[in-house]
Amino acid sequence: MHLHDVWFVLIAFLWTGYFFLEGFDFGIGVLTKLLARDRSERRVLINTIGPVWDGNEVWLISAAGATFAAFPEWYATLFSGFYLPLLLILLCLIVRGVAFEYRHKRSEERWQRNWENAIFWTSLLPPVLWGVVFGNIVRGVKIDAAKNYAGSLLDLLNPYAILGGLAMLALFTFHGAVFASLKTVGPIRDRARVTASFLGMIAAGLALVFMVWTQIDRGDGKSLVALVVSAVALLAALVANMFGREGWSFAFSGVTVAALVAMLFLTLFPNVMPSSLNESWNLTVSNASSSPYTLKIMTWLTVFAAPLVVLYQAWTYWVFRKRIGTQHLADAH
Repeated sequence: MHLHDVWFVLIAFLWTGYFFLEGFDFGIGVLTKLLARDRSERRVLINTIGPVWDGNEVWLISAAGATFAAFPEWYATLFSGFYLPLLLILLCLIVRGVAFEYRHKRSEERWQRNWENAIFWTSLLPPVLWGVVFGNIVRGVKIDAAKNYAGSLLDLLNPYAILGGLAMLALFTFHGAVFASLKTVGPIRDRARVTASFLGMIAAGLALVFMVWTQIDRGDGKSLVALVVSAVALLAALVANMFGREGWSFAFSGVTVAALVAMLFLTLFPNVMPSSLNESWNLTVSNASSSPYTLKIMTWLTVFAAPLVVLYQAWTYWVFRKRIGTQHLADAH
């Protein structure tokens, strides 16, 4: 295995970690409108991800940075061709971070309501946009001989990519509902379990159609294994949720997300962005990568730095592992 193959796997791992972690906090943001019945319950939901949401976004920064350094041609084509959806995602993440920090700075109802609305919308839009982006990456886009994107915005809004966006939104919201049932106590915990069952059925339908379509169009034996793992894990998550085993349910919903992302990358390899115009114009792990010397330096840096980041984030989740409810809220906003 060459170093560019290793870095393709590492980037796939970073995206998997990002969607596993950011997936449930996107879901929590959506559930502030779907699950919470009043401002106190919205505060409870926001507090479940308060200590960790910003750390989850480190995985996105790492994935984008690794793509830039390891596969500059992939990065250039992706970020130029998908400029508008990626810009919208970036704006959502900026506003979302500001909303988390500013919501409680003033006690006026209008102030808090506006920032809570911002949290909802900036949690709902990114999963849809990420699904559209990755759907198009897997499906293939108009890349010319000069490795430039030659399509338009409308080319990205095709049925397969839109289905991917809806499937990702449903799956992340289900993932968030399971996390809410794991991290809360009282009535909100009970409603989170009921909501998770409902959302899980929707996610199962959308995700299964999306994965089967992917398998038929571009899959092989390895991607089929990932499809089966994702489907079985989702079923196990639903069963565990039904019996009140929130920890197992969250673990299985995480496996569902991870297996889906793994399937997408397995269908890509050895390509990183297929061209729908001519297969000889595909961006691959070899023609889109940096020099072997650059990849070697990156590999050594990652060997030392990556374990520290993972250990720090694991410690953060351990420290803030307790359940919370409305009775734990301070009187101050």
